Amino acid sequence: MSRLHVKKQSLIAVAGIVWLLAGLNVAQLGVRAAIGMRGVAAIILLALVGGAAAIFSTFHPMFSKLVKKNAQRIADLEGERHLVFRFFDRKSYIMMALMMSFGIGMRAAGLFPGWFIAFFYTGLGLALALAGASYIMRGVRGRAWVFHGSK
Repeated sequence: MSRLHVKKQSLIAVAGIVWLLAGLNVAQLGVRAAIGMRGVAAIILLALVGGAAAIFSTFHPMFSKLVKKNAQRIADLEGERHLVFRFFDRKSYIMMALMMSFGIGMRAAGLFPGWFIAFFYTGLGLALALAGASYIMRGVRGRAWVFHGSK
């Protein structure tokens, strides 16, 4: 086995680190967009914070389900050691590539106004980062870190 093969628990940690870093990067884009909106009224700033909270509240439950599903997929893999890139399945890699391409392309084309990037990317990024932390907690403690009721 090569050095690129890791234990299942490490695979869950790799997923957590990837999601956490991706989330922090996306949130940083949102915060930078908000900071770039100099001279906006306090009411606009409050609306951006409220919008970010709404986006977070929408995506966090969805990402929590993905964490649980993907961690179970990793646990169900045959054998103890696996290629480090197996923290995602093929469908997840395709979805990630599409989402990144769409986001980068739309921002590069200037199709999203700064206020949209500010609230959407901040909320989405924080939800992704919390999902990453949830993967890490699942790897360390065997259960996810969630802020809502689980079924």
